[in-house]
Amino acid sequence: MRERGFTLAEVLITVGIIGVIAAMTMPVLIANKKAKELETALKKNTSVIQQALLMAAMEDGTEPTPQNLASGELKLKLKPYLNVIKDCGRGTEVGACVVNPGYQPDAKNTYVTFNKEKNINYSLLDDGQLLLADGSLILFENSNPAFENILISIDVNGVQKSPNAWGQDLFTFQLTNTGKLLPAGAEGTKYTDTKYCSISSNNDMNGLGCTYKALTEPDYFKNLP
Repeated sequence: MRERGFTLAEVLITVGIIGVIAAMTMPVLIANKKAKELETALKKNTSVIQQALLMAAMEDGTEPTPQNLASGELKLKLKPYLNVIKDCGRGTEVGACVVNPGYQPDAKNTYVTFNKEKNINYSLLDDGQLLLADGSLILFENSNPAFENILISIDVNGVQKSPNAWGQDLFTFQLTNTGKLLPAGAEGTKYTDTKYCSISSNNDMNGLGCTYKALTEPDYFKNLP
């Protein structure tokens, strides 16, 4: 019996079908991969910051808190316990990794809010900045103990990679009066209001309060706006 192979037309049709299926599924696969990378980076950096706080507390014999930290002091306390490749200053000066445009009008706006509708409030990122060896960037709000509002923000994939949005790759933690590090948006932080994590909020801190959701909701990163 003679063996019958595929005709050229049949091969081309098959290849075309495979191409259509690949074109339909590839964006989903890429999005899922990116979501997983962001989720993993957030969990890793959360652990890194918590470990640095623990080491600083062991060194000093007391936990860092808003009451016992001078302006800009938290960065100095944590720096020895982080794999830092660049100290970016405070964030108000030329040469900082992320410059507050309020101090340097020519500086570009690096970050946007959760829904990407406006630039964020940079005053919460300009009391110390440290670039780590893995490319992540740690930014501090530690201006005055009287405010009792010390924040640690982490750009988990660095300023050179998108989306550069609060609640998407930039996440914030609050250091409480007892020295506990809480993800912003969790009970016990100042950012539980929905305006701090909403697809519709026009607040310039929208996204700051998304960290708790990012750490606790299984499909958070798959559903980013």
